[in-house]
Amino acid sequence: MAVIHVASFDYAPRPWSAAELESLLDSPNVKLFTQAGGFAVFRFAGPEAELLTIAVDPACRRQGIARKLVLAGHESARSAGVEEVFLEVSEQNTAAKSLYEHFGYEVRAIRQNYYSGPNGQIINGLVMRCTF
Repeated sequence: MAVIHVASFDYAPRPWSAAELESLLDSPNVKLFTQAGGFAVFRFAGPEAELLTIAVDPACRRQGIARKLVLAGHESARSAGVEEVFLEVSEQNTAAKSLYEHFGYEVRAIRQNYYSGPNGQIINGLVMRCTF
């Protein structure tokens, strides 16, 4: 998973190490969803959930993997009584924003200067929310 995460996030946010992913997956209420070439990690907390990360190998993109991962996470969340899901995404990640909007996510807040991009570029983060 760490290899896919590194290939997916070269700057915003920074990729997570294998140790960080392993530690996260050992946390309570964290759920991993996988598809060949990708994975998503959600955390459930009562009526809320957070999509912590989603990553698809660049060689496997444009095949619907990310949509399947979000859908699996949402189905599991609904079954657990979750009513809304939050996430953070780089303002410049147009592919991810389009994916999230497809599922009904809306921008709820902007985190100014949240990510550091290449060459010292500062990028805003978007907090998005989807309700069921």
